[in-house]
Amino acid sequence: MMHSLRAKIPFLAGLAVLIGLGAAVTERKSPFSPHQKAFYMTPEQVNFVRPGLVTKILTASIDADGRIQVRFKLTDPRGLALDRLGVSTPGVVGTSWIAAVIPNNGTQYTSYTTRVNTSPITRQSATQAAADAPAGTYQQVADGEYTYTFTTRAPATIDRTATHSIGVYSNRNLTEFDLGTQYSNDVFNFVPNGSPVQKVRAVVKTESCNRCHDPLGLHGGSRQKVELCILCHQPQTSDPDTGNTVDMPVMIHKIHRGEDLPSVVAGKPYVIIGNNQAVHDYSHIVFPADVRRCEVCHEQGRTAAPQATNYLTKPSRAVCGACHDDVNFATGAGHVDLPQVSDNQCANCHTPEGELEFDASIKGAHTIPTHSKSLPGTIWDITRVTDTGPGQKPTVQFTIKDKNNVPITPTQMTRLALVMGGSTVDYETYGSEDARTATGAGTYSYTFQRALPADATGTWAVGIEGYRNVTLLPGTKKEMVVRDAGINKVAYFGVTDATPVPRRAAVAQASCHKCHDFLELHGGNRNQVEHCLICHNPNETDAARRPAAQNPAESVHFKTMIHKIHTGEELGQKFSIYGFGGTAIEFGEVLYPGDRRNCAACHVNNSERVPLPEGLLPSKSARDLLEVKEPITAACLSCHVSRSAHSHALSNTTRLGEACEACHGTNAEFSVTRVHARNQ
Repeated sequence: MMHSLRAKIPFLAGLAVLIGLGAAVTERKSPFSPHQKAFYMTPEQVNFVRPGLVTKILTASIDADGRIQVRFKLTDPRGLALDRLGVSTPGVVGTSWIAAVIPNNGTQYTSYTTRVNTSPITRQSATQAAADAPAGTYQQVADGEYTYTFTTRAPATIDRTATHSIGVYSNRNLTEFDLGTQYSNDVFNFVPNGSPVQKVRAVVKTESCNRCHDPLGLHGGSRQKVELCILCHQPQTSDPDTGNTVDMPVMIHKIHRGEDLPSVVAGKPYVIIGNNQAVHDYSHIVFPADVRRCEVCHEQGRTAAPQATNYLTKPSRAVCGACHDDVNFATGAGHVDLPQVSDNQCANCHTPEGELEFDASIKGAHTIPTHSKSLPGTIWDITRVTDTGPGQKPTVQFTIKDKNNVPITPTQMTRLALVMGGSTVDYETYGSEDARTATGAGTYSYTFQRALPADATGTWAVGIEGYRNVTLLPGTKKEMVVRDAGINKVAYFGVTDATPVPRRAAVAQASCHKCHDFLELHGGNRNQVEHCLICHNPNETDAARRPAAQNPAESVHFKTMIHKIHTGEELGQKFSIYGFGGTAIEFGEVLYPGDRRNCAACHVNNSERVPLPEGLLPSKSARDLLEVKEPITAACLSCHVSRSAHSHALSNTTRLGEACEACHGTNAEFSVTRVHARNQ
C-alpha cells in the first residue's frame, strides 16, 4: 500500500490514527534532533508518517523439538506501535534474525543460523554465521507485537544451561517521504532452561565505536550494534575467497591497524570479500589515534564494557597476532624464537602491567614513548603580557616546571617558541620566536623582536610550544631519546580592547579527542586547537615549503584544510600539503569514519550555521577554482569541491558580500543543519 502526504486519509483510518496518536499530537517535545530529517516535518506529517524505528525483543524460547521462537515489538521513537506490513502505518518493516549460543566451555558465539558460501575465485566453501533463511513465519499477537518462528532448529545436542542470544536487524522503508531506510538492532540474551543469564560476551561497547563512526552502520547501514555483530563475526566464520577469518577481534584489529600492518608494509594487501563479491581493501586505513592506545576502543571507567579489561588479562595468539601478523607462533619467528602451541602460557609473560615500561607486559609493550610515565613532563603557563599597544613589542612572562613542580629553565629546553598572532576576530598574521633566551628566575620574561603592527586593533594572542629531549631507559638496550612536549597554552591581550576578547570557539578540543584521543602534530609541538588556529589562518599557505615546480601553493587555513582532510577520498581529487622539510603529505586516501553530514561531531556553539560572525577574512585558495574565497564559501567549498558548487558560490557573491544567508540561514528552507540532516 502506497502512502502520500497529499492523499486524503479515509475517514475511518484517519479517525483511528487520531485516536491512536493522541499522545503524539499533543506531545510538545520532538524525539528528533535538528540533525535528523524528521525534525523538519510538520506535526501533521510526523503524526502520519511516524518516522523512526525501534525493534525490541520481548521474550525468546527454544522448545523440546529445537523450535526457536521470539516475541518482539515494533514502535516509533515515541513508543507507538508500527505495522510490520506497512498497511496501517507507512513503511514496510523487514526483519532478519540470528540465533547463537555461547558454549559453557567457550567465550565466543557459535551461530545456529548459518549458510554455505562458495567462492567463485578459490572454489572453496565456508560455513558462515548468517541470518535465518529461508525466512520463518510471523504472527501478529497485539498492536505492533509479533512472534517470529525460526526456520532453523536448534540441534538435538543443545545445551539448555548455556547463554543463548537472539539478534535482529530490521529496516523500515520510508523513501517515499524522503526519509530513506531506517534501521534498528536488538539482541536478547536468555538461558533455555529458564535460569538467569550468567555469561555474556561484552568486550567493547557500541558507544566506544560511535566515538568515531557516528553511528556504526555496516553492511549497508543495517548492523549498528556490536552486540549484534559478534553473533556472526566469531571464529566460526571465514571468507572463502581470501581465507581470512572475519572473527571480530582479529578482523577489527587488522582493519584498524590497516596500512601499518606488518603484512601490508611487506606488500600483501589486507582484503576481505563480502556479499556479492564486494571487495573491501583495508590496506590504506589509518587509525586516527595511535594504534597503541588500546583504551580508545577498550574504554575503561564509566563507559567500560563488562569485559573491557580482557585485552589485559586474556592475551591470545589470534588477537595479538592480528596486529602483529609477522609473528609465527608455530615456529617462534618474531616471538623471541619461542613457539606457542596454545594460549595457555600467554599470560605468563604478557601480564597486564610490569615493573618497567616497554617490557613484555600488555601495557608495557603498548607504551607510547612520548607519553611514558617516566618522562618528567613539561608544564608551562603564561602569567602576564605587557607593552601591548599598537607598534609596541610585547613582553611575555611565563613559567616552566616539570610534573613534580621542579622549575625548568628556558635554556634546558630543546625547543621553546612563543607564537603571536592577531586579531582574534580572525587571525590575519602571526610570528614565532625562539624564547630560550628569556631571562629571569622561576618566572621568565621574553620581549618579542617583532613589534605589533602600528595599525593593530582589538585583541591578540600569544601561545607557547616546545619540548625538551629526554633519555628513557638509559644504559639499557632499549635506551631512547624522546620529546617531552608541553601542552600548549594561549593567553589573550588587548591591543585596543580594554578587556581581551578570546577567539571564538568553533571546535572543542574534546571533539578532536573523540577520534584522535590525543591530538599532537608537528612532532608534538602543537596539541591544542586554540593554539593551532594562530598559524593556520586565512592568509597562510604552504608556499614556504612547496617546491616551485608544484606551485601554486595550497591553503592551510584551518577551516579549509581540516574540512578537506576529513573529506579525504570523497573529495575526488588529489589534496596534499607540503610540510616541514619539503615533504608532501597526501590526504586523498583519508577515510573519515563517521558521517560528515553531522557537522556537530566537530563543531560547537552552532558554529557551522550561517551567518558567520562579522569581520571574518577571505581565504587564499590558489589551487582551487576560486583563488580567494569569502568566509562562508571557504568552509562550504572545502567539502563541496565541484565546479557547479564553485559557480553557485561565485554567482551568489557580490561587492556587498555573500548572499548565503538568504537560502542557508539558520531558519531558511535550506539551512546548513537542514541540508545536512540524516535519516536517523
